[in-house]
Amino acid sequence: MSVLIQNATIVNEGKSFCSDVYIEDGFIKKIAPKINIIAEKTLDATGLHLIPGIIDDQVHFREPGLTHKADISSESKAAVSGGVTSFMEMPNTNPQTLTQKLLEEKFEIGDEKSLANFTFFMGVSNNNLKEVLKTDTKNVGAIKIFMGSSTGDMLVDDKRVLNEIFKKSKCLIAVHCEDEKIIEHNTKKAINKYGDDIPINQHHIIRSEEACYQSSSYAVELARKYGTRLHVFHLSTAKELSLFSNKINLKDKKITAEVCVHHLYFDSDSYDSKGTHIKWNPAIKTSADREHLFQALLDDRLDVIATDHAPHTIKEKQNKYLKAPSGGPLVQHGLNIMLTFVKEKKITIEKVVEKMCHNPAICFRVNKRGFIRETYFADLVLVDISKEIIVKKENLHYKCKWSPLEGERLQGEVKHTFVNGNLVYSNGVFDSSIKGMRLKFNR
Repeated sequence: MSVLIQNATIVNEGKSFCSDVYIEDGFIKKIAPKINIIAEKTLDATGLHLIPGIIDDQVHFREPGLTHKADISSESKAAVSGGVTSFMEMPNTNPQTLTQKLLEEKFEIGDEKSLANFTFFMGVSNNNLKEVLKTDTKNVGAIKIFMGSSTGDMLVDDKRVLNEIFKKSKCLIAVHCEDEKIIEHNTKKAINKYGDDIPINQHHIIRSEEACYQSSSYAVELARKYGTRLHVFHLSTAKELSLFSNKINLKDKKITAEVCVHHLYFDSDSYDSKGTHIKWNPAIKTSADREHLFQALLDDRLDVIATDHAPHTIKEKQNKYLKAPSGGPLVQHGLNIMLTFVKEKKITIEKVVEKMCHNPAICFRVNKRGFIRETYFADLVLVDISKEIIVKKENLHYKCKWSPLEGERLQGEVKHTFVNGNLVYSNGVFDSSIKGMRLKFNR
């Protein structure tokens, strides 16, 4: 339908200003202070901020094979209710996405079920180099390498394979960086000390700063050696920040980095109250690490904010340390966390939009998304930044029905979310009749 949004405070490309926006046939047709066009639907956005749809470059929606935890339908609903209009989903599903056929099957699921736009990453193992190198750079967001422990066959620790991928890949390489040997050594030490009941507050000591730095520095070394386009996921330590630059314009950077909301919101002191609910890989580190990550976000050494949304059932998470899986659901509240920081004057809303909307589009070269521009897809979010929400089980849209943020007061309420010009979420009501689209890339 055609939609006229009136009197919105637009946040876009470093500025906030009052304007109208006219949407037609899924695209932004006009942006002007006053638009006199009769539309099929008119929204008065007085008092609301209009931002580009968030592009979350790292989620785990668990389909296929792990749908007791989550699925693309449920988690894309949670995403759009949190202002995320496009997501990039990881390959550690069941089966793992290690062939082009399995990758295309995931895209078919997305076409059928996802309310948000989507891409799925091609997975890498020590044994699927030929399949990886077939990846279509214009139709797939990236190839994903777990340079640290993962499920099944997805730990890539063969240096010959890594060199070949970094040398030959025409696709962006996204990496999870933790050194497996260091983690194994630290785990054995912890078992010797605590037995099978290791306290959760040892997690950041086991999955240590050195484990992160050794792996991420090796990935950066390979990227520099071969001139590879590299994106490093979920930085968690101050030490790693020395590997990244703010001296280069983002569109010209060959090596970029991401920080996740949980590494900005929690620190190692939070383990006492949150327990295994905040067990992530890489681990949440110290308050000093958190402060350094925030500073690197502000000074542009860190380019993107994401969630690494990775749900498990509450029963799984309540296991003791060694058996409790890592990861937690966050895609519904990533924007709220960042708007809470805006209220606390730690960051501006313009910077939040840059890191959550513009920069993922630039880093991955997403076609016509991530900005409020005429001729771009109408992926738009209207949010009341003055409203406070309380995270409760009853207002969660995740299939797993829990959140590490339960009981937290966060800032901002998403009122309306448009995906390709379709109003898929409005004041708590979903329209599932039209699905999202496969992302395309200008490469």
